[in-house]
Amino acid sequence: MSPLVACALGIGVGVVVTLLGLVIRRTRQQAAIPAPPPLVSSALRTTIEHLRGAAAVIGPHDEVLAESLSAASAGVVRGSRLAPEVLDLVREARQETQPGVLNVDLPNGLGLPNRRLAVRVSPLGDGLVLLVADDRSEALRIDETRRDFVANVTHELKTPIGAISLLAEAIADAADDPDAVRHFAGRMFTETARLNELISQIIALSRLQSSDPLLAAVPIELDEVVEAVLDQFREQAGSARITLTHQRCDNAVVRGDRDQIEAALRNLVQNAIAYSEAGARVVIGTRDVHDGAGDWAEVSVSDNGIGISEADQTRVFERFFRVDYGRSRAHGGTGLGLSIVKHIAAAHGGTVSLWSRLGQGSTFTLRLPALHPEIHSEGSAA
Repeated sequence: MSPLVACALGIGVGVVVTLLGLVIRRTRQQAAIPAPPPLVSSALRTTIEHLRGAAAVIGPHDEVLAESLSAASAGVVRGSRLAPEVLDLVREARQETQPGVLNVDLPNGLGLPNRRLAVRVSPLGDGLVLLVADDRSEALRIDETRRDFVANVTHELKTPIGAISLLAEAIADAADDPDAVRHFAGRMFTETARLNELISQIIALSRLQSSDPLLAAVPIELDEVVEAVLDQFREQAGSARITLTHQRCDNAVVRGDRDQIEAALRNLVQNAIAYSEAGARVVIGTRDVHDGAGDWAEVSVSDNGIGISEADQTRVFERFFRVDYGRSRAHGGTGLGLSIVKHIAAAHGGTVSLWSRLGQGSTFTLRLPALHPEIHSEGSAA
């Protein structure tokens, strides 16, 4: 090999070695540079993820960096992006570095009413925005129900109070006519009784909504309660020529408030008598039911009366709703009885259902969690 070639090779090898050294040095320097910190700290992410309400941290490009479990179900987060309805609020807070508030209706899906959310946003710096949404749907529904209830109570109270006022005037004008006075006094007594029943039902409904019957629950044999209720209505049913029949199970035992269970059955039997014609039959039966959802004790109240139309069946458990206003008024009904039954069933962990056909009659079924025999025996022994 000539000296010139050897020299060139030496220079080339030196250059390669030098370049390799630079590459290695640069690689080591880059490896020594710490990675940029995450946009959302682990502490903040953990806090957001464990919030019960809807919350999320939004990145500089409107991406969702952290979210609570309920953020998606509330509708504020859809995949990795925000719902369009709240996007402008987030961008405005980021741009102006000021908190913001917005009440927004978001679709709930499945044909359900929209979800009303109170959305609050606050900038966190570096383009991050914290979003918290408070679902106000249930609170608004309760407020609306309360307003409707007050309006209905006012209307219902006006009717007997107005009637009593007119009857009092009629008695005053007929002071010289004893027969007329007795007639108007009798009607006044009827209206007073109706007013008293309405007030009692309103108080009962109010108590049901503010107390838990299972806090002082006792074992209840449903057939004993049925007999007690039937004894209260035998005279009324006999006068209307309606037959009352009890089909016993003897094993139907539940746990709860006996007075409330009795009140529920009393309302169902009273309705069955009121909406039946002379010669009809009202049957109250108890039975045990075992299905995939658990063990149940049922009480059914069946009549072969006038029945209820399909349109009205969806509304019979509403407060103050009456299938036949004239018939209900004639029997002293307040329109609150079935609503009370529904509340009692729910408070005891059960349900109330309806089957009915016009001209064939109706069956109301109260289903409650059954008390197992061994538990009942232990309670009786204690």
